[in-house]
Amino acid sequence: MYSTLVSDALVDRVLSQYDIPTVTRCHFWHRGLSDVYLVSTVGADYVLRVAHRHWRSLEDVIFELEFLDFLHDREVPVAHPLRTHDGRLAIEIQAPEGVRAAALFVYAPGEIPLGDLSTAQSWRLGTALAQVHRFSHEFQSTVRRDDLTLEYLLDRSLETIAPFLQRNPEDCDYVYGVVDDLRSSLTHLPTDRPYWTICWGDPHSGNAHFTEDGLITMFDFDQCGYGWRAFDLAKFLNVSLRTGISLKVREAFLGGYQSIESIESFEVEALQALTLTAHFWSWAIAVNAARVHNYSRLDDTYFTRRVAQIKRLRSKDWQLF
Repeated sequence: MYSTLVSDALVDRVLSQYDIPTVTRCHFWHRGLSDVYLVSTVGADYVLRVAHRHWRSLEDVIFELEFLDFLHDREVPVAHPLRTHDGRLAIEIQAPEGVRAAALFVYAPGEIPLGDLSTAQSWRLGTALAQVHRFSHEFQSTVRRDDLTLEYLLDRSLETIAPFLQRNPEDCDYVYGVVDDLRSSLTHLPTDRPYWTICWGDPHSGNAHFTEDGLITMFDFDQCGYGWRAFDLAKFLNVSLRTGISLKVREAFLGGYQSIESIESFEVEALQALTLTAHFWSWAIAVNAARVHNYSRLDDTYFTRRVAQIKRLRSKDWQLF
């Protein structure tokens, strides 16, 4: 079961619990891994996000909100959550499908870059991600969420994807073989600081606003969790390769990151395997979302295209695509 919450009810029962100016408009804006509402007031704009039960637990939501609150306190440029009158970061809503968590965020100034990121914007995004990683080791949460381990990223993803590949045994065998190879090649990566930290989980140009004078604000941390910092770099590469962002812009992102945090050679060598791992994880997330909201997209062509992307990412010239 899945419900869409009525805007007027959210104004009355949720937004009234925040110390914000009078609400002039609240409307449903986007359905992704959460339902997003744009909130206008007489003084400022906000974003209300209501989590989906099929995607994250209440503990996962709280972990993210506490982390964003922590980063904001350290002046890392993130769209941070506001607290209610009684100090809560999230409000529990009794929806028909069960409890859902709502959180109100400041609206990130600026806009998502149209088309390709500029090299300057990409560099700035890299430096901002490095700031996230630099401070992460200081963070302590009141709750616990799943770490971004190989079991979580690969094995659980394969459990989601594999049933849809049974109609094509050749693709199914190929995918299982790739996952085995990835697991073997990545198990040696260290899980201590600074290599293992809290990852954003989804750094890319669609999750950051830039102002005209180049200031950045990052948002959408609902995939965050403890993992390899190199995985965050790989997640950016995965999205960038899939959307056609140029090699020069991708190199600017890595350059910006390395201007703040140095990367070891073994992390660079692991980027291809981690980019493939990010591919599997994002694939599984998309499948789970489509099963709830848009099952029609899960046809044979969808899976054939994803397998073809794996083959490109495994090639010697994977960075040239």
